[in-house]
Order: sequence, then structure tokens, then C-alpha cells
Amino acid sequence: MENDYFIHETAVVDPGAQIGAGTKIWHFSHVMSIAEIGKNCVLGQNVFVGSKVKLGNNVKVQNNVSVYEGVICENDVFLGPSMVFTNVINPRSAIERKSEFQSTLVKKGATIGANATILCGVTLGEYCFIGAGAVVTKDVKPFALMTGVPAKQTGWVSRAGNVLDENLICPETGEKYKLAGEFLELSDDES
Repeated sequence: MENDYFIHETAVVDPGAQIGAGTKIWHFSHVMSIAEIGKNCVLGQNVFVGSKVKLGNNVKVQNNVSVYEGVICENDVFLGPSMVFTNVINPRSAIERKSEFQSTLVKKGATIGANATILCGVTLGEYCFIGAGAVVTKDVKPFALMTGVPAKQTGWVSRAGNVLDENLICPETGEKYKLAGEFLELSDDES
């Protein structure tokens, strides 16, 4: 039976890894066993996917990204070029801390910009947008725009990834949003 996904001849996919239909794994990438990659994903050049990592459907992983054990990305997540995940809060070369890996959850539709760093143990909310070079040290709300070091919320974004002004209407799609306490959500007439 022919594969319904593409693996470049320089890529390595270890036995036991699950690869969904329509997925493309490009040059010099390595997917370890027990990793689960959904349908229609793209892993760019020089991507590493560790054991027990889960990537949902339509996840885009740009060049030079390592997704370590403990990371779960839901559907439609974008991982920008050279962004970084961690999985141990206090690593030391001489001390093995594999039993101390902390989970990181990247919710549906989230974007992590180029060269951003995500410390382990956090949850990134649905459709949040982590700006290029930001360093995330705590949980991120859905639709939040996070920038800086350490990352702070500097605005809200729509599902299409556009920064929202005070009207909370997406300039691209016309979707309307509303504040519910400290959180942003789609307006009732948009659900």
C-alpha cells in the first residue's frame, strides 16, 4: 500500500510514528517513534518532533523548530521559523530530569511567531498570537496578542490573525467580537 503522505528522502521517521494523510515532511527533519502527526500538516526543513508529541490536523511547523516531548498542538496551529519550546523548567547537563518534563498545550488556531520562546508548563489559548521574538512565561488567553520579553498582552486578534481595534471587528472577515470579563469571544451573532 502506498503512503498517503510525503516524506523527503533526507527526512527520518522512526518506526511507530503516526503520520496523517496529506502531511508533508521536508528536508533533514526527524520524527521520533510514538509521535502523532495529524492530516495535512507541513513540517519544514530541519524540524524535530519528539516522542509522544501530538500535532493536530493542518499544523504548520516552519524551518528549524524542535517540538519536544510534552508538547501538544491542536488543529490549525502555526509554529514560526526557529521558535523554541522547552520541556524542563531548570535543566542541567549533569542532572537527568526527564521525569520532570512539563506539558505545554497550544490550542486550536494559535500562532507562534519566528524566534519566540515558550517556557514549559503553559497553555496558549485558542487563536492567540505570539509575536516574533516574544518569551512566554505564563498561560495566554484565547485571542490575545502577546509581545515582548517577557511577553505581555498588547492587544487582541481575530481568528484570521488581524489585530482588533476598539470596535472589536475583524477588518478582513467582518467577524464581531465582545469582551466577557477579561476574555474575548465571538459575538453571539457570529457563533
